[in-house]
Parts: sequence; C-alpha cells; structure tokens
Amino acid sequence: MNGRYALDTNILIALIAGDLAVRERIAAAGEVFIPCPVLGELYFGAFRSNQPEKHASRIDDLARSYAILAIDEATAKIYGRLQHALRKKGTPIPMNDVWIAALSSQWNVTVVTRDDHFSQLNAIVSERW
Repeated sequence: MNGRYALDTNILIALIAGDLAVRERIAAAGEVFIPCPVLGELYFGAFRSNQPEKHASRIDDLARSYAILAIDEATAKIYGRLQHALRKKGTPIPMNDVWIAALSSQWNVTVVTRDDHFSQLNAIVSERW
C-alpha cells in the first residue's frame, strides 16, 4: 500500500473498536495522519459518553500515535473553494468532512473513509476501508 492516508472519524472508531481489517491496512500504510476535525469529533463523542475521561484518554493516545493535520490559512482557502463548489453543484456534505477534504487536498493525502459523500469532491482522492 505505502501511500499517505488521512483517517476519517469512522475509520478511527473502527480502529478503536478493534477492527482487524483496519489495523492491517494502517500497518501496511506508508504514512498515516489524523485531520484535526476528526479529533474534535472523537472528543465530542467521548465527552458525551458515560465514561468521558476513559474515552478521552484513548483519543489522547491516538493523537500521540499519529501526525495531526492542523487547519491553517491555506486550509481555510481550500475549504472555501470546496464548499463553494459543493454548493454550486447542490451536493453539500457535512462541514467537518469539507474540512477533512481541505486538509487532504492541502497535504496531498488520500482520505480513508466509509462515507460515500467524499466522492462528491473531485479535488481529493478517497478510499473506502
């Protein structure tokens, strides 16, 4: 495989849940990144749970294990272009996923997801795991 991959929220949830296929694909990947909005979604889920500190600690471990793709001015510009293109086509997708796509475009990485709506974005490459 040996590519550069940005893991979407649902892929990280599968990893946390012990999905063997996801673990194997990550192990075979060249470089793996976590987009900052994905961390936010995971922490949101953790703090909504009945064991927020336990779940937040697991996310802390993930954040230390992989490079984080942070949002900056260049990301914001790409986000604006992507969001505009989606609105023009009449195919909006969740806002955090547009941020993930913008980071993926900026850093030239493949989005790994289980969501079909990333295929609406011609500016990125996505793979279903």
